[in-house]
Amino acid sequence: MFSPLFKANLYLSLFGWSKVPLIWLCRPKILTLNEHKVEIRIPLKRRTKNHLNSMYFGALAVGADIAGGFMAMSKAENRGEKISLAFKAVQGEFLKRPEADVVFVCEDGELIDAMLDKTTSTGERVNEAVTINAICPSLHGDEVMAKFVLTLSVKKRG
Repeated sequence: MFSPLFKANLYLSLFGWSKVPLIWLCRPKILTLNEHKVEIRIPLKRRTKNHLNSMYFGALAVGADIAGGFMAMSKAENRGEKISLAFKAVQGEFLKRPEADVVFVCEDGELIDAMLDKTTSTGERVNEAVTINAICPSLHGDEVMAKFVLTLSVKKRG
């Protein structure tokens, strides 16, 4: 009845509203979600921009967080696994001011699969670095505006 992308966006919106209101306030939208890649767009609006009319650092961090974590949550749910997910470290490199809607791209699907395989088989916490690139397609195509490396930490629950 509803597409998987519609369901994922509904889940993200409800998760943000009920668990992490800052996510909800940034109004992210999942553009692509498959086995290999996730793309999340955060619009440049009053709530997400800074005094220079570019995307505020905090909103960029929210986008990187969602892009790095949503794929792991989605993959675990599709497997029927319950996991605990957190970020242990973050590195950000800001290359150019994002002065339009920003799309956050994470293409670490295979790495996340391997992490989930390891934690479900061993029960141990698994930490790996995932890469998220922030782009402004409407202004600069695929040119990277910011690059984030987040240490994703997953552990099987229960």
